[in-house]
Amino acid sequence: MLAVRYILFALIATAANLLFQYISFYLYDGTGSLYIAMSVGTVIGLMLKYVLDKKYIFFHTPKSKKDDGKKFLVYSFMGGVTTAIFWGFELGFHWVFESENAKYLGALTGLSIGYIIKYFLDKHYVFRS
Repeated sequence: MLAVRYILFALIATAANLLFQYISFYLYDGTGSLYIAMSVGTVIGLMLKYVLDKKYIFFHTPKSKKDDGKKFLVYSFMGGVTTAIFWGFELGFHWVFESENAKYLGALTGLSIGYIIKYFLDKHYVFRS
């Protein structure tokens, strides 16, 4: 059941990430818009996934706001590792296929790979017992 929840939450965070990328492009489609959209989507997805993972995957209750902040910083750092994978795929698909939708396919691919790796990083370094 844990794997099903994790996959569901990864799908929800991915959908939020891509939705906010789309909204970002809608609001601004000028110079650097791809990087801005990727950043906005990443931050939204990260925050949403942290809340879901903390509560429903790792069942962590922070001792204080300071403890929660520290966990989020470590969680974000681990997310930096997997964000490199995600962004690499999204940018790679965008540049190679030169299609409007290719970047989203690359994002889905990169996020899928990244979330698998992130689970093990979070289990070992962020929410270890």
